[in-house]
Amino acid sequence: MAEHFLSEALQGDFQHTIGPYADPVLKVDPGDTIVIETLDAFGGKIPDEQTKPSQIIKYPNPLNGPIFVNGAEKGDTLAVDVESILPRGPQPRGTTCLPPFFGGLTSTNKSPSLQSPLPEIVRKVHITEQDVIWSDRMRFPYEPFIGTIGTSPELDSINSLTPESHGGNMDLPDVRPQNRIYLPIRAPGALLFVGDCHATQGDGELCGVAIEFATKTTIKVDLVKNWTIEWPRIESDEFIMSVGSSRPMEDAAKIAYADLISWMEKDYGFDRYDAYFILSQIGRLRVANMVDPNYTIGARIDKGYLA
Repeated sequence: MAEHFLSEALQGDFQHTIGPYADPVLKVDPGDTIVIETLDAFGGKIPDEQTKPSQIIKYPNPLNGPIFVNGAEKGDTLAVDVESILPRGPQPRGTTCLPPFFGGLTSTNKSPSLQSPLPEIVRKVHITEQDVIWSDRMRFPYEPFIGTIGTSPELDSINSLTPESHGGNMDLPDVRPQNRIYLPIRAPGALLFVGDCHATQGDGELCGVAIEFATKTTIKVDLVKNWTIEWPRIESDEFIMSVGSSRPMEDAAKIAYADLISWMEKDYGFDRYDAYFILSQIGRLRVANMVDPNYTIGARIDKGYLA
């Protein structure tokens, strides 16, 4: 088991699509650890609150990768353990903003109205390994996670802003240290892409932009051979979660709950309809994002009910 360092220099050109057509920047074995220097969602191009993203950002969400995992074949599952996410770069490290025509409470190209765009406001904040310092009066907890993580589709190439069954821009806070992320493998080598880390984020990512920051992110990758999944899944010490991404939001919830029932049935021995009953009583939903081209929801059950 080796440790690899995927620096900005080694990455070179960052990716804005997730697909099988870019050459791997790194090849690793199952069980290897990878330390990754990620950029923020703006590629580090917003140094201050006077710089407007709409004026200089053509393609947001730059990603590291693809990372080729030796032995990964279509029909297997990639297991990614998130070991740590540390802030890097000079202060103020964090950036959030109100983008024109993007977010949960404004007119967008998928939900148009006749209202004018919201003002484009940029906030720069200090981030430590304990806090996100919003103001002299208010601090948020440092709760980092990977906003965009996914494996390559078999044929398609999907932009880095869109979550789907391959993973992608799920913006799900449960993709965090000490949790394991399962991703479907549909292309040789899995071709893993990672980026868009957030220092903290509320459910729904309401304005469309969390606290975006550059990181030193450490993950470990492994293979689950001959275990085929259709949607991303997450496992922690406390729960298992299935993730669905779609529009409208209720379809994302249906996908997540249906996949969780399938997981309970196939791997934990539940009767399908008993699992349906059980989740109706004690299942929980996490609204990851309600702003991206597809919305993302996680459906979970605590492990105490699976014994």
